[in-house]
Amino acid sequence: MTPGEPAWRLAPAKVNLFLHVGPPGADGYHPLVSLAVFADVGDRVSVTRADTFRFKTAGPFAARINGGPNLIETGLDAMANAVGRDRLPVHVQLDKRLPVAAGLGGGSSDAATAMKAARDVLGLDLDDTALTRIAEPLGADMAMCLAARPVIARGRGEVLSPAPSLPDIHAVLLNPGVPSPTGAVYRAYDEAPRPAADAPDMSAGLASTAELVDWLERTRNDLETPAIGLTPLIGTALEVAASAPGTLLARVTGSGATVFALFETAEAARSAADALSQARPDWWAASCRLT
Repeated sequence: MTPGEPAWRLAPAKVNLFLHVGPPGADGYHPLVSLAVFADVGDRVSVTRADTFRFKTAGPFAARINGGPNLIETGLDAMANAVGRDRLPVHVQLDKRLPVAAGLGGGSSDAATAMKAARDVLGLDLDDTALTRIAEPLGADMAMCLAARPVIARGRGEVLSPAPSLPDIHAVLLNPGVPSPTGAVYRAYDEAPRPAADAPDMSAGLASTAELVDWLERTRNDLETPAIGLTPLIGTALEVAASAPGTLLARVTGSGATVFALFETAEAARSAADALSQARPDWWAASCRLT
């Protein structure tokens, strides 16, 4: 890195390998159980010390977020309030490389990454527990994205426990270029009969991709059906991913619109992503490792 060049941090895409959702409680929130993992692809965030707060966006999906409220600013302002400041004196740059409203936790991951970077750059006396407490009101994905490691999430997503030990997971993320707003998907989910947010039997560890796939096949994503009902193109993407050579399991992540497909090797995932990009050039496809 040359002097003056921003220090970029990866804001990794979040993938829900399973997502069990229960009916809303008295507080209106849906209890959930999910195995969340993080990809080695995502947006990039840079935070540097400055005289005043500045925020700049670039990247292939920047136009989708410009002009509206941004979770990065909301999170940093919440941090500023916690330490008795109006705004934090930082310059934030966001290179937006993930699709928006895609079920990848992009906005939450961006905010979590910026919050940790701002703490480090300014030397703020806020440990991870304090950051999580500040971030929890910003959304159900925030605790997971601040952890940025494989976790089992419960409650509204804020109650975290370690995930089983996992093998290297090679995957393709495929997005058909349409948004899938979370609120609308949850409302559609509430209109149909709902199971409890049950947890599958948790293994202490999964030693191979075959074991992982076998275990995941006994789980589900309860938001998959309502997401496809609202946006049928998500169903098309799921069928395309499932039919790619070498696919072991395909599923919608989060509330969509992105689907993931699991593969035995990194080479198989890269080959599938290349083929999908050629066959669907107007879609977004990326091979990745889920960690």
